[in-house]
Amino acid sequence: MNKKFTYVLSTVLISSLVLAACGGKAENGNNGGSAGGKQEQKTVTVFQFKTEIVEGLNELKTAFEAEHPDIKLDIQTVGGGADYDAALKTKFASGEGPDIFSNNGYAKLDMWKERLEDLSDQPWVQDLVPLAAQAITSEDKVYGLPLDLEGFGFVYNKDLFAKAGVTTPPKTFSELEAAAKKLKEAGITPFANAYQEWWLVGSQGISVAFSNQDNTDEFIKGLNEGTQSIVGNEHFENWAKLMQLTLDYGNKNPLTTDYNTQVTMFANGEAAMMQEGNWAQTMIDGITPNMNIGVLPMPLSDDAEATGKVTIGVPVNLVVNKDSKVKEEAKVFLNWLVTSDIGKEYIVKKFKFIPAMNTIEATDEDMGPIAAELWDHVERGEIFPHHAGKFPDGVAQEFGSAIQQFLAGKSDVKSWTENMQAAWDKLK
Repeated sequence: MNKKFTYVLSTVLISSLVLAACGGKAENGNNGGSAGGKQEQKTVTVFQFKTEIVEGLNELKTAFEAEHPDIKLDIQTVGGGADYDAALKTKFASGEGPDIFSNNGYAKLDMWKERLEDLSDQPWVQDLVPLAAQAITSEDKVYGLPLDLEGFGFVYNKDLFAKAGVTTPPKTFSELEAAAKKLKEAGITPFANAYQEWWLVGSQGISVAFSNQDNTDEFIKGLNEGTQSIVGNEHFENWAKLMQLTLDYGNKNPLTTDYNTQVTMFANGEAAMMQEGNWAQTMIDGITPNMNIGVLPMPLSDDAEATGKVTIGVPVNLVVNKDSKVKEEAKVFLNWLVTSDIGKEYIVKKFKFIPAMNTIEATDEDMGPIAAELWDHVERGEIFPHHAGKFPDGVAQEFGSAIQQFLAGKSDVKSWTENMQAAWDKLK
């Protein structure tokens, strides 16, 4: 079924001006040089953290430079578990701030806002899906280009579920536990856990505990003001139970298992589930094409309506350094990325992204089954927003360390929540 992403952009995000120059090429005068003569080549540095799209970005770089011979792209990637935020700060501290860089939005937008170019007048702004625009919008101004929508939960192998006699996708904790037992009884490892990766638990997974609060934004505000606490909070305690379930029915040595090993195990049929999202689709396809897979919630209770949801957010907003000497060229590239035929094709077919713009069409086949099922959850309203972007700077890494200690059995639930609270209090 075709999925055309058609939305009406909220009026607060509609800009009154559209600069045609942003879509122009060298001859529009933005990029230096003189008419009819050899033009000066300018370099735009792109600093980003999505390791899984590096190959595709380099292919797009070649295509863009062929169309814009006066602009050279220098794509630099720090990711895969490395500390992108620390590397970005080092870049700016050394006077080598990139021209385009990744930003998570929300708290990260507030932290970097003084360095960001206002992009509200760019032609693609009017095409943004409101869900994608929220994190990078402040005071009715849009400061970044949302690259895509991504979501996560427990990616699962439908064929292995059927083999074990699990006929209904679990949406509650008890149903998930029952499915894990059936899988184990059938000789199938239920979970492939990559708990070596701090981001998997400290940024992504723990977001579910925040989502289950009665009012997540008020809860986060309370944490910052000292009126709320992670200690004794039932949703964090339930999240710990969910993690214990994955350990009890998971692979050996989860704390020394990395992302690549986890996805390889899953793609080879060595485990029935893994906590991941649609970014894993390309790697899965490279190992076992056409797997019969889907996405389950990460349920913290037996209230399916409250907790039976997947998490959707924008992992990357590409922002422009307002002090860059080539910021106009940077805008040319961003506009090309989401308006050119090859750019749009790579977003959905190569990267397997859920488009963040209603002008980019995608089919289930284009995006792959993980993204297709995630979008089905969006259409049913069964989604949580990803809240990690609202954490104080550095908290996700601290969370990851505290969670790994708990998963290693070095802390019980009470001391784990105390460690989580201490991390927040230290960095808020």
